[in-house]
Amino acid sequence: MQCSWKAVLLLALASIAIQYTAIRTFTAKSFHSCPIPNPVNCSLSQDTDAADRLCDESPTFTYNLSRKTHVLILATTRSGSSFVGQLFNQHFDVFYLFEPLYHVQYTLIPKLTQSKSTTDRRVMLGASRDLLRSLYDCDLYFLENYIKPQPVNHTTDRLFRRGASKALCSPPVCESLGAIDLHLEEGDCVKKCGTLNLTLATESCREHGHVAIKTVRVPEVSDLRALVEDPRLNLKVIQLVRDPRGILASRSETFRDTYRLWRIWDGTGRKPYNLDVTQLTTVCEDFWNSVSTGLNRPPWLKGKYMLVRYEDLARNPMKKTEEIYDFLGIPMDSNVERWIQNNTRGDRSSSKHKYGTVRNSAATAEKWRFRLSYEIVAFTQHACQQVLAQLGYKIAGSEEELKNLSISLVEERDFLPFS
Repeated sequence: MQCSWKAVLLLALASIAIQYTAIRTFTAKSFHSCPIPNPVNCSLSQDTDAADRLCDESPTFTYNLSRKTHVLILATTRSGSSFVGQLFNQHFDVFYLFEPLYHVQYTLIPKLTQSKSTTDRRVMLGASRDLLRSLYDCDLYFLENYIKPQPVNHTTDRLFRRGASKALCSPPVCESLGAIDLHLEEGDCVKKCGTLNLTLATESCREHGHVAIKTVRVPEVSDLRALVEDPRLNLKVIQLVRDPRGILASRSETFRDTYRLWRIWDGTGRKPYNLDVTQLTTVCEDFWNSVSTGLNRPPWLKGKYMLVRYEDLARNPMKKTEEIYDFLGIPMDSNVERWIQNNTRGDRSSSKHKYGTVRNSAATAEKWRFRLSYEIVAFTQHACQQVLAQLGYKIAGSEEELKNLSISLVEERDFLPFS
């Protein structure tokens, strides 16, 4: 039986991904290690010179003896992940990176979009896990494999959203800033700091007690199992979810071209025949699979997983943030508290751009109810009924019920961390 060109292409992509992961597993510098993390044991080897060389080649190897906490915010686009990222970015002892996997995606699969198949999206998972492991080890040089054009002398002006990381916009990474610049806008940071020196960024990472990374480019928590079980890391996953109806409304407004057909349906009341429903159903499937894994509490996730609904965080930001830090075992500092107070009570004009975090958080969580037509809401509720029930989101039975803010569409749920 003849294979279609699409089938051949998918097989080729899968083969490349498997080969890449296998090669990186056996060749990456971060995997070289002294058999036991103790210099004395190296001298006991029968081949002393070889053992010494092995130890020397592995300056980054530890079994996380310092017990740094490595945090991964696992989310999807327009679910409030930029807001949650700031809860770590503001902490004085957390080194925060905003979407470093962006570079992996646009190097390996430049045309990857939310509507692509699951097979396509998983081609980059091996490379993504490898990069995350290196970044948690404060090896920022590994990013150079994916930044285009290639950094020169470990400096670049192409790191995606560099200004979203406070650590990358303050000393020692950026010495040109003074006390007056402590609360710079993202764009101003890039202008004042100039090119990013990855050597200084690596030093800054090592000086911080913890590392947090936000990504919307890993579909499910099960894709992170190799990292969660890695004894060199102390990885804890914060899975952020949001009502799919809210995600759809936000994406339609933010990515106007990509979601043009949804906007046509919303404006005309007629569903386009060529509507790409996977832009919605993929989100719900990923949520369902990932949350099911987390709530089933497999042994490998014990003490490593916390489910957070954006709506709960938006309504009670201080309380929920305290719960998150308590789960992580990191003391919450006054910088985070102050940021929450200043950034959750804004008016409608407060958010200057699509990734802004200054807003009335409680109102933002409910805003989708006035952005989507009831026909689209009903369609979404039918397509995502399993995950809506799983996460405690109520069905709106009519347009009147949809618009009536006195009727909450979020059930009271207490998703306790798996400890």
